[in-house]
Amino acid sequence: MNPSLKQIALAAAWLAAAAAHAQTLPALRVGLAEDPDVLDPTLARTFVGRIVFGALCDKLVDVDEKLNIVPQLALSWQWSADSKALTMKLRPGVTFHDGEKLDAAAVKFNIERHKTMPGSNRRGELAPVTGVDVVDPLTVRLNLSAPFAPLLAALSDRAGMMVSPKAAAAAGDKFGTKPVCSGPFRFAERVAQDRIVLERYDGYWAPQSVGFSKITYTPIPDATVRLANLKSGQLDFIERVASSDFEKLKADKRLKTASITEIGYQGLTINVGKSERAQATPLGRDPRVREALELAIDRQGLAQVVMDNEAQVGNQWVAPSNSWYAKTSPVPKRDVEKARALLKAAGTPKVSFTLLAPTTSDAQRLALVIQAMTRDAGFDVKIQAAEFATSLNMADKGDFEAYALAWSGRPDPDGNLFSFHGCKQPLNYAGYCDAETDALLAKSREQRDPAERRRTFEQIAARVGQARPVIYLYHRNWLWAYSGKLTGVRAVPDGLLRVQGLKLGS
Repeated sequence: MNPSLKQIALAAAWLAAAAAHAQTLPALRVGLAEDPDVLDPTLARTFVGRIVFGALCDKLVDVDEKLNIVPQLALSWQWSADSKALTMKLRPGVTFHDGEKLDAAAVKFNIERHKTMPGSNRRGELAPVTGVDVVDPLTVRLNLSAPFAPLLAALSDRAGMMVSPKAAAAAGDKFGTKPVCSGPFRFAERVAQDRIVLERYDGYWAPQSVGFSKITYTPIPDATVRLANLKSGQLDFIERVASSDFEKLKADKRLKTASITEIGYQGLTINVGKSERAQATPLGRDPRVREALELAIDRQGLAQVVMDNEAQVGNQWVAPSNSWYAKTSPVPKRDVEKARALLKAAGTPKVSFTLLAPTTSDAQRLALVIQAMTRDAGFDVKIQAAEFATSLNMADKGDFEAYALAWSGRPDPDGNLFSFHGCKQPLNYAGYCDAETDALLAKSREQRDPAERRRTFEQIAARVGQARPVIYLYHRNWLWAYSGKLTGVRAVPDGLLRVQGLKLGS
């Protein structure tokens, strides 16, 4: 049935009104601690990239303040009786920024792209997915080789982000330079190390949740400069406030603050097998030297000096307060004498190595404190600073000996584990590979019973804790500061800014 002239006129009037409304909306200015890497959900790795994706690319599901899985592009979902298939009902009326429909075929395309695209960092997150069936235009079924407990949590992040199949097919590996998704804002421009600009998408499925005409993300690695820009009114929101500034900010009536403990961690990743550089220093060759390094570190002192106690110390991929923490492997205390004895037993009473650290303020402070703290045990730590995206590329190539890497975390502990400690997984910067650990990781992914899964994580903690490809240090508090005029900010433990529902008053 063809639309009548009256219907066409009404539609044109509605579009004109929507455009006029968008013109009256304010702009939002966000200060980031780093410049994101590629803006392609399949290839991306950075935390700040996930902040940008929050406005650019909707996901199949999301998480709330208590890390419950909640609907986004998928309205509902159901597991099969054997837990080897997940059927999802999609939200009707959703379009990508190029006007293409988001349907079951588009979901199939995206899941397959995540699994097969060269360089994909989502491959490990979706490894058990063997195929995707289009049940009907708004129903899709993900088939699994075995039960996979972390799947919904994975789909609440980049593995669940949907891009336009038409745009992705046309752009190929250049898609990240001009991404096309289905979020409330569409890509406008990017100037490396300077800004990323997104503009309001008028066709968004929840237009009432969009309170801005555009968003500009500005990378400012120096926390002091970032805060100065907020105070001067050049920014409306900044992430990762310096912990030394946070207490004073609470008393500033012009600004608001938010704090919540992350689901990720700060750690030292050691090159134990990623490249030939693993053999360049006893730190990479000998687990006794890595144990000595851990024993030379006072975690509580580190958290106090680097984070002003705005962190929870820990020795695993989740914090001790997390229900998945393996209590059978508690946080070790500093023991310099034992550290010296271990180095002597290893035949290397003096160990020199280079610590790669991003140029962000907190990472550089961490590196300096580690350098000073471990000297007493016999370590000579040289610090190599690199811009964050550059440091990730170096880690990916194995061009490092030790790396101060902060991981933003995932709602399910598998997201902090599998890709980092599974053999040849995309985020295994340490190059750690152990057949028993691999078997335990695979087992934990199939276990739906929390008690059984917890026992498996205890075994993994013992195994990884002995090899120490990563020395876990602490779990930061996400510290935010923003204009007193900004309302609707939600503090979710993944540390990501949800722009839906945000408003900026006059």
